[in-house]
Amino acid sequence: MPRQHLFAKLQDSPPFDIAIVGGGATGLGIALEATLRGLRVVLLESHDFAKGTSSRATKLVHGGVRYLAQGNVSLVREALHERAVLLYNAPHLAQPIPFVMPSYRWWETVFYGVGLTLYDLLAGKFGLGRTEFLNRAEVLQRLPQAQAQGLRGGVQYWDGQFDDARLAVALARTAASKGALLINYCPVTALTHQNQHVVGVQCTDQETGRPFDVRAKCVINATGVWVDALREMDGAANALAVKPMVAPSQGVHLVVDRAFLNSDHALLIPKTSDGRVLFAVPWLGKVILGTTDTPRHDLPREPQAFEAEVAFILQESARYLQRAPKREDVRSVWVGLRPLVKPQDADGNHTKDLSREHTVLISSSGLVTVTGGKWTTYRAIAQDVLVRCTQAHLIAPKFKESHSDACRLVGATMGTQANFSLMQAAGMHSYGEEQALLMQLPGADHWLSASLSEAMVRFAAQQEFARTVEDVLARRSRLLFLDARLAIELAPQVAAILESETKQDAQLDDFLYMAQHYLL
Repeated sequence: MPRQHLFAKLQDSPPFDIAIVGGGATGLGIALEATLRGLRVVLLESHDFAKGTSSRATKLVHGGVRYLAQGNVSLVREALHERAVLLYNAPHLAQPIPFVMPSYRWWETVFYGVGLTLYDLLAGKFGLGRTEFLNRAEVLQRLPQAQAQGLRGGVQYWDGQFDDARLAVALARTAASKGALLINYCPVTALTHQNQHVVGVQCTDQETGRPFDVRAKCVINATGVWVDALREMDGAANALAVKPMVAPSQGVHLVVDRAFLNSDHALLIPKTSDGRVLFAVPWLGKVILGTTDTPRHDLPREPQAFEAEVAFILQESARYLQRAPKREDVRSVWVGLRPLVKPQDADGNHTKDLSREHTVLISSSGLVTVTGGKWTTYRAIAQDVLVRCTQAHLIAPKFKESHSDACRLVGATMGTQANFSLMQAAGMHSYGEEQALLMQLPGADHWLSASLSEAMVRFAAQQEFARTVEDVLARRSRLLFLDARLAIELAPQVAAILESETKQDAQLDDFLYMAQHYLL
């Protein structure tokens, strides 16, 4: 739908049942869940969908092995169920992947193998594959680039991987197809109060500067690490002090060529020299190395990696890979902020003490805030939020069952398995059932790079809410995350195609400046 039609609907609409602020995993999940239940929903995003944390994950749909080690069985069981739902609903965007944990100490194979066998038992019918104990030769067969010196054996288990940004766009498009109104580049500038109760929001079309007054029975703050800003707006309106609830943590990922791993198995080191986890995950023709967990006390839209974080990932990778990646081998580096929830007495200095689980908080004015959690459980988070809204009498207690566990997202293939792997480079196959629609667009045979065609840029503008060069190169295609130099090289061509579609400035200069942060 053309952007001007979205704003026409926004202006002419009677009060919505729910207004959601924030277009990341949580906000989009709530939008789809609520719409499937028959509620009238609007979602407003200040930038692009999944611009923040939700496009910067480690690309894993996991049950949470480390939560099992912490004894949080209920969270693991929920995540394993949700993992299965996600892989069913979006097989073109989320798929199983085998992980290998190599053992360099005599006790590791048995210790981790027993835990992962319990992981299988908890998964039950939702399991993706059986945990296997491996000898030294079997580990090197699966991970030919693993460090052989000192290797004693290992364990293989199964989890999931996905394309986070494209999944976010698929959620947005699916929600829109069911009747939700979703608008990106439309920041909320104020909350509307009546008798000290939140009754709506004020927002502005970033492209035209035109303001809008949006009324809703329930307003949900789903802005991730930025939730405290909206909570402060709410508190100021009612002269109430607001205690921050988020302590952000930074995760850094480096991308190198596939040759450094040369496998369709992911490498997992559960405990590195300082106790952190190290991943080497094949994804879209490259390998992701990460991740870090570093506290931050600011909230930049484009966080940058600290030198110590880059050094840590390269240093630890060199311990476990035969060919050690160096700085010059890094194709792209990206950084995401995690919204960790503060306990009441936390000072924010030790993120391992903060909660990775989601939290729902309803203020005295009725503003609903949700933060924390992870991509895997986005649907369960959405359901929990709606239950809490119902209990607080912010939405009607009676609405339809959603059956979102069987809601296939746009592009999903009819079978339960896609005919390609997320480990291979992106291309036409990445569009699932929409390949035929893509082929009808001008430029279907004009390839800007091996994984991006002119038609894909047009499709992003016409079908996927893309407005800027960054939208296309960072989140509709993932080129910026895979090869930043190539993305910078292609940006002028992408801008020209995009502007021919949107009749708007594609913000090329802004992209070229921002993309420098993805280079080492």
